[in-house]
Amino acid sequence: MPNSNALDLEAAGSWAKRYFFASRAFMESVLRPYDLGATQWYVLYLLASDGPINQRELTRTLEVKRATLSAVISALVRKGLVEQMSDPDDQRQKVLQLTTAGRNLWATLPEPIGLITAVAFDGVDDAEIALMNRLLRDATQRLHDYKEEKNSI
Repeated sequence: MPNSNALDLEAAGSWAKRYFFASRAFMESVLRPYDLGATQWYVLYLLASDGPINQRELTRTLEVKRATLSAVISALVRKGLVEQMSDPDDQRQKVLQLTTAGRNLWATLPEPIGLITAVAFDGVDDAEIALMNRLLRDATQRLHDYKEEKNSI
């Protein structure tokens, strides 16, 4: 007979995946009227918060493949929301920043993360949310650490 604790953890993983997909679909529906996808929104968010940013650093921060980010950046440049410049310290690298149109759009965008949180966790006790955040953060960190340890051998 399977270990019931293992089944509970399997269910937790399943629910985490379902939550990810549901929140991603919600985010896409909120951003669709602005002709933006979720990764595009995250790029704009980081540039609005911390920009200008080196494109290589964005790849690490967003944990996406270089080719994926290149396609996202190309779309944002084509839309006139982001501009690419050569990094003054390394001409081979690109630095990104919001254009005036990008800043103007950013000022009008709804905040999808806040909307997702408000809908998904309406009525949930703050202590339960804190526990969930801690459990997921710690589990994610352990998985990252394990992967890094395994890759360093």
